[in-house]
Amino acid sequence: MLYRENGQFKTSYRADSQVFPIRQDRVAIGLLLAFAVIGVPLLADEYLFRAILIPFLILSLAALGLNILVGYCGQISLGTGAFMAVGAYAAYNLVVRIEGMPMVVAILLGGFCAMAVGVVFGIPSLRIKGLYLAVATLAAQFFIDWAFLRISWFTNNSPSGSVSVGTLNFFGITMDTPQEKYWFCLAVVSVFALLAKNLVRSHIGREWMAIRDMDVAAAVIGIRPVYAKLTAFAVSSFIIGVAGAMWGFVHLGSWEPLAFGIDRSFQLLFMVIIGGLGSIMGSFFGAAFIVILPIVLNRALPVLGDMIGFHVDTALVAHTEFMIFGALIVFFLIVEPHGLARLWSIAKEKLRLWPFPH
Repeated sequence: MLYRENGQFKTSYRADSQVFPIRQDRVAIGLLLAFAVIGVPLLADEYLFRAILIPFLILSLAALGLNILVGYCGQISLGTGAFMAVGAYAAYNLVVRIEGMPMVVAILLGGFCAMAVGVVFGIPSLRIKGLYLAVATLAAQFFIDWAFLRISWFTNNSPSGSVSVGTLNFFGITMDTPQEKYWFCLAVVSVFALLAKNLVRSHIGREWMAIRDMDVAAAVIGIRPVYAKLTAFAVSSFIIGVAGAMWGFVHLGSWEPLAFGIDRSFQLLFMVIIGGLGSIMGSFFGAAFIVILPIVLNRALPVLGDMIGFHVDTALVAHTEFMIFGALIVFFLIVEPHGLARLWSIAKEKLRLWPFPH
């Protein structure tokens, strides 16, 4: 009974088209952000920050960028890890080679470098689509992995091929503790989520969705496929590049090219599919599913084995975790192909209609 719209009248087009038109949604989002900013740092320990919260926020940002390309524009990409690597290594080289480079500026410039590379590899989307485009982006993944592994200039001639960054600073403010890194990630993800939400509601977002649904009909009504597809690749690669730079600088601190391998690309694609294609909220749901579920399974399986009197060693836990994880992914795709975001939307609709059947 609390989720009702009675008495909420819209007297202007601006009020009717706002991001959260229902008052309860605005209150819920405000309370959630307040809890994330104030409550979580008071309750969470260092392990929770480093192992769950910070990776969740950064991977949510990367999934958000991929969802713009795959979910809203319909262009399949298997090179997300490569664009994350471009952002991370570009930001690293900017910090190393330009004295006094602020970390935030380096991260944003790393996103712009990833955007340039994404547009270059997005050019084949003008002529090919579907699995052929997926193979083209997969080629980008292998090529960029090879470049960062073999060309020592990108790693500042590091003998081991790995790179590391020093102390993080935000315009003179040093970020050493996990809480400070968490606040920084939360601020960046919140800003980009708001920008992405408004972008997909604008005319360019409608062009992306028209290209996704039927590109021939979109071209007939005056939408330029070249402009729509390349802007989708540009925006998506920029957000993914920023996420890659944050993954290297904030979460890892020291990394090598394998940190952005093809496994990362498939992981992000699974996040988008499970969370929900064409949904900003789905990017967060998918990231939460991928990040939290393996940790829960890794801790629950030995306890379950002890309860039934069966010894569960580390190897068995690892293999069982993969099997259960894959089975749950298949289950969710069968039960709701539109992802967890669709289940959330159905639950909200039922709350709005309860106790009436329709």
